[in-house]
Amino acid sequence: MGKRIYGAALVLVILLAGCSASVYEYENNQPALMLEDFFNGHLVAHGLLKSRTGTIKRRFTATIDARWDGDTGWLDESFLFDDGEQQTRCWTLTKTDQGYRGTAGDVVGVADGVVAGNTLHWVYQLKVPVGGREWVLTLDDWLVLVDNDTLINTTDLKKWGIKVAELVLSIRREGNAPVGNFENCPAKN
Repeated sequence: MGKRIYGAALVLVILLAGCSASVYEYENNQPALMLEDFFNGHLVAHGLLKSRTGTIKRRFTATIDARWDGDTGWLDESFLFDDGEQQTRCWTLTKTDQGYRGTAGDVVGVADGVVAGNTLHWVYQLKVPVGGREWVLTLDDWLVLVDNDTLINTTDLKKWGIKVAELVLSIRREGNAPVGNFENCPAKN
């Protein structure tokens, strides 16, 4: 019996190790993702928030106005959910040697991301309102550039290491000039 349990545990460890992807698997994929090129101007996003079982819980659209000054960029995001709720977020992004570093008002600490080819991967913590309370969730976030004007973002949201939701987002560049006034980004104004 002990050998059978040991064998099953070994198979499980091997299977789980095979599930984790490395951003470097995508280093030859083109076009190369450079946030300062893609997130520059006016963008529109459409997304879904799914439960851990895959049920769609919320849908949303977002507008993103982005601009850069050297190695620093700002993303002014405005979200509209299907139930009428509105949220905003302002990211400040900084280019690093291996990728990008991001901060925002509801991000705990910083998000450090690594870019390889057409893909950026970063893991960070986000404060999320849930049922009148605030949860701190860990986001395992993957951004993949499909073409020069389209990016797909998939994110696992975890609490205590357990996946509680999944976010799927398509972002499309609409123009080279931001149309907003960066009102959600006081450091930029």
